[in-house]
Amino acid sequence: MTTPSTLPDRPSWESIRKQAKKIARDTAAGSADAVARARVMVPGISVPLSRRDAQLVVAREYGFGGWQDLRAEVLRRDGSSLAWAAGQAGRAIHDNDVGRLRQLVAEHPGLLTWRDDLGDGLLLATTSFANDSADPTREDVYNRPECAAFLIEAGAVVDPSVAERVIRTGAAGMLRLLRSKGALPRTLATFAALGDLDGVRADLGASADPADVTRSFLHACRFGQVAVASMLLDHCVASDRGLSERIDRWGDRAAFVRFLCARGREWDSEQAGTDMDPWRLFVALQLMLAVDDDDLDAANRWLTAEPWLLGNACLDLQIDLLEHAAVHGREAFVVEFLDRSPAVLGCRTPPESAAVVFALEYGNAGLVRRLTRIWPLPDDLPHAAGTGDLARVRRWFDGSGRPVLGSPHDHYPGNSPRTRTNLSWTGATIQQILDTALAWACMNAEFEVASFLLDSGADINTRWATHEPASILHECVLHGKHEAARFLVDHGIDLTIRDHRYHATAEGWARHAAGDEEMAEFLANAERHRGPQSP
Repeated sequence: MTTPSTLPDRPSWESIRKQAKKIARDTAAGSADAVARARVMVPGISVPLSRRDAQLVVAREYGFGGWQDLRAEVLRRDGSSLAWAAGQAGRAIHDNDVGRLRQLVAEHPGLLTWRDDLGDGLLLATTSFANDSADPTREDVYNRPECAAFLIEAGAVVDPSVAERVIRTGAAGMLRLLRSKGALPRTLATFAALGDLDGVRADLGASADPADVTRSFLHACRFGQVAVASMLLDHCVASDRGLSERIDRWGDRAAFVRFLCARGREWDSEQAGTDMDPWRLFVALQLMLAVDDDDLDAANRWLTAEPWLLGNACLDLQIDLLEHAAVHGREAFVVEFLDRSPAVLGCRTPPESAAVVFALEYGNAGLVRRLTRIWPLPDDLPHAAGTGDLARVRRWFDGSGRPVLGSPHDHYPGNSPRTRTNLSWTGATIQQILDTALAWACMNAEFEVASFLLDSGADINTRWATHEPASILHECVLHGKHEAARFLVDHGIDLTIRDHRYHATAEGWARHAAGDEEMAEFLANAERHRGPQSP
């Protein structure tokens, strides 16, 4: 009979996670003791243990009904009960479970003022992370207005970042909710976003600051408010004769407004400030469109006609363009753009950018050698893995295959709080680094590296993804990485993992998101051949 384990006064969650992994490995290796131990806790459980079953066994050994109950107690003893409650509240918001959220706030009133590692409160979790919400259906998927209303009524502070996120993602319903709760400033910019013609007229009469008018015009375009945008453009043109001439040379004002309203979801409210006037925004979006369409001729025409794009004043835009190209794998554009000597190429200290990370996580490692003209390749495990440098990868492990990474904060994503927050990864751990390295190796078809990492402790069933928790397989099928998907299936990835947002399997992503019936059928057949999974 297995003696129940006693949870220490100051337990280590990382140690407990490793216990679950070890019993899973031991049952897979045929250990009779491990199998017997598992079946004492869960009679009749199938072996080898899946990750979930191993977690259940360990939780039962500590006297808890399930893994989440064990985790809650560990966090409580560690003095992290509010952090645990915040995680549960985030889950309730994702599930649109206002009742559960209300219960958590009643039990943990500190949630109303709680902040994550980035300084963001719970209210921000009710908005879309990055997905465009201009379409009402998409807004329903990505936003949680009922949860937002409850939190505001309960006394949560509405940070400026909440309204900025709502505007950035074009969530008109959420914007109206914030107005109804008195959580929006009565400014020209918010009137413009709301399409409030009377409010815009009144504010234009009271203040005609060019920067405010420009920003308000951009907000109107972001929300497709054609009438308001047209009124504000007339005001902009009245104070800027050069703008009128540039628009007239291109076409006419009505077409100009229609284009910006149609493409408004692509501008970034954090960067479209006073230095991004209507014409510059228009040119930037035309250039982004050329990158999207892989139209190098169109990109070259705009770069030649508008040389200001290459100057110091457009450093942020240059970084945006390179990051956009990295995501979409536009190597020819990157080569052409850098050959024009943009200001970003001459910075003494490379500006902050995610271009190299984007290239690796979207499976476009071929661009890295171009991007390192600006940004040196970080000396860490994931970057070595993503670029297929097996010798450098091996350097991070000892002779027995154990990782010797030093501080997790010296490796990606240990040094990226935003990435860890997006993936619901608390703290910075060695496992996160191993799993990210595995993901990047798979996305870039570096299968020798991936095999080495699997043998060295990387979790094939990690919930890694480019935005929100899913799996490596989800990302591979979405981006057409067929060879990588087959590698993962051959190495036993759990085909039943569901993503955070849609609760869909990788097969669902293949069929409905990627429109790849061949891959969807491959995954369905693989699941059938494996047979039923243990509950």
